[in-house]
Amino acid sequence: MNKFVLVIFFFINAVFGQVSLDLNRINWLPESHSFWVNEKGGLVIYNADELDKKTVFLTKDQLNAIGFQGGIEEIIWNATQDKILIYTNSQRVWRANTKGDYWFIDLTTKKGRQVGKSLDKSSLMFAKFSNDGKTIAYVSKHNIYAEDLNSGVITQLTFDGDDKIINGTFDWVYEEELMARDGFRWSPDGSQIAFWRVDATETKFHLMINNTDALYPFTIPVEYPKAGEKPSAVKLGVITLADKKVNWLKIPGEADNNYLPRIQWLNSNELMVVQLNRKQNQVTLYRCNSNSGVANKIYQESSKAWIDVFDSSAGKYDGFPCTIVDNGKAFLWSSDVDGWMHIYKISIDGKKKDLVTKVNFDTYFLTYNKKTKSIYHLSSPSDATQRYLYETNLNSKKTKRVTPSVFEGTNTYSFSSDGAYAVHTNSNINRNWNSRLLSLVEHKKIFPKEADVFVKPIRNFSLEKFKVKTIDGVELDGIMAKPLDFDATKKYPLFFYVYGEPAASVANDVPYFNGFISNLIPQGYIGIALDNRGTPVMKGTEWRKSIYKNIGIINTRDQAMAAKEILKWNFIDTTRVAVHGWSGGGAVTLNLLFQYPEIYKTGISVAAVTDQHFYDNIYTERYMSLPSENEEAYAKASPVNHAKNLKGNLLYIHGTGDDNVHYKNAEVLINELVKYDKMFDLMIYPNRSHSINEGVGTRKHLNDTFMKYIIENCPPGAK
Repeated sequence: MNKFVLVIFFFINAVFGQVSLDLNRINWLPESHSFWVNEKGGLVIYNADELDKKTVFLTKDQLNAIGFQGGIEEIIWNATQDKILIYTNSQRVWRANTKGDYWFIDLTTKKGRQVGKSLDKSSLMFAKFSNDGKTIAYVSKHNIYAEDLNSGVITQLTFDGDDKIINGTFDWVYEEELMARDGFRWSPDGSQIAFWRVDATETKFHLMINNTDALYPFTIPVEYPKAGEKPSAVKLGVITLADKKVNWLKIPGEADNNYLPRIQWLNSNELMVVQLNRKQNQVTLYRCNSNSGVANKIYQESSKAWIDVFDSSAGKYDGFPCTIVDNGKAFLWSSDVDGWMHIYKISIDGKKKDLVTKVNFDTYFLTYNKKTKSIYHLSSPSDATQRYLYETNLNSKKTKRVTPSVFEGTNTYSFSSDGAYAVHTNSNINRNWNSRLLSLVEHKKIFPKEADVFVKPIRNFSLEKFKVKTIDGVELDGIMAKPLDFDATKKYPLFFYVYGEPAASVANDVPYFNGFISNLIPQGYIGIALDNRGTPVMKGTEWRKSIYKNIGIINTRDQAMAAKEILKWNFIDTTRVAVHGWSGGGAVTLNLLFQYPEIYKTGISVAAVTDQHFYDNIYTERYMSLPSENEEAYAKASPVNHAKNLKGNLLYIHGTGDDNVHYKNAEVLINELVKYDKMFDLMIYPNRSHSINEGVGTRKHLNDTFMKYIIENCPPGAK
């Protein structure tokens, strides 16, 4: 549902010599701790070891000389780092701008040209060099092409790509739920390309209707497999460039009843393939021969709930979940099979499995430094609202905290590709984001040279952390926002911000609160954000996976039971209680308003899943199993089945162009509310997507609508 957690960066612009470095815009080069930056239209390389030196590898005049037009959105390097591709003029595909134009530049001669020029403008995706630097491959309109750098000759490698046959990239649901976008990989010797082929011919279209942009309405089709519908058939092929022949990997199982979320070359003839069964409670790793297609199983793991092949809340796409170590003899693998998310070392044949992080807390893998054999992971043993960097040595298995104690709160790290340096960002509820470039050896700061200065966030409300235990014995972490003139002798209206599903947490030790609600706090509201069971916080497997087959049930109860305890506080006005959530949080908002009207008097639900059957199969079946096996829970979890109980004030908001949580959810809910003569308010935004941010004035209108409704129905101010 809403897979993105809002992150607000605090940018530090510090001067080193004549250079202004924006630390959150550093772009690391492959297999190094050098990085490039865009300085006044020219491209410059720095090495983290010697920041007082720089190499200008391309000037603005040199870019102009080859006819380059557009902004520099990304740079792709070849293996020897003497050739680049510049990505520009991008356009949106589902979540992100993943198609555009590419320009090739030889950094030795400073000559270059646009690649794929004979193909449609801004249609190229995921262009990258072969390891020998002689060829570029890319996707255009669901087919894969190779372009010879010397001759400029473009060779089409797949021919069946269309709206339903997708080569080299993915359909909506693979991108949304399996974090998969880039759908092909060069072999190490550059002789072959492994690629995904998605056959969505049997996947039904969900039709979105555009009523505003033409004289007659027209439909926008999205292939969208809903809960209970079979997945699109996916298979893996390997193209040999010499003869253009495609060999299909012989992965066991039905192509339309399993998922193939990740692949990686082990050598020039073999790939490792990750397969998930449809219920996503069994993962199998295969070692596949690229020529014969033979797939040998090397490791398999099962769960009573679901298996996290990757951290879905991290927002990272296409990353392979195994890190090869010991000169190719083993790989690192993350699993929570023992009750904690831990890192294991597994031999490449799968016969030996050793626990590496031997600690009684969650360890989320971040990166590996093969030179020092250091595994860096994110952990927080004592406070689930925070995040700290830990290091475990692969040989000694000794674990230590790397983040110094002065950096209390939430810490994020953007690592150099060799795992030796990182940009570290720290914040907490009373400290704004602050960043530094550091060497991971002793967490040594190397830039900026000035001492760290921790700045209080600029805001007109305060934040504090708390814990609350429910009647069920469940202890939830919470964040509370208060007006600066808070008076404990008075009673305030209470506003809950909820999400509550496995994709995101909201009670985080960071200096912001929900954007809509934070605008209201100074007017005299108490804001509360709680993380219930099932949210992706570092409290172990039992906490995170207790929601299995119970989305909409356990999370709703946890939130309501915690709210009952909070309503006992002396400064809360129990007659003025509001709740708001978006997407999955919108569903929780509806369930709370419908099922616990004695607690929640007013609610604003945005883009909610009103019936669990309506959402996509990968997300819903991962956490709820198939509808045919869990129908009672599907019905109980769906807000539409409780709509008849509405007593308070409801404002429902949705965009008709939402390709994620479809507008269908709104109309089904509306029908049910009408059926039972329930009065409610409605705001529909034509053609807006799940984020409702397209179009002039949209976001201001949404904010004003939100504020007006709450002030009228849950008046502000202490009494």
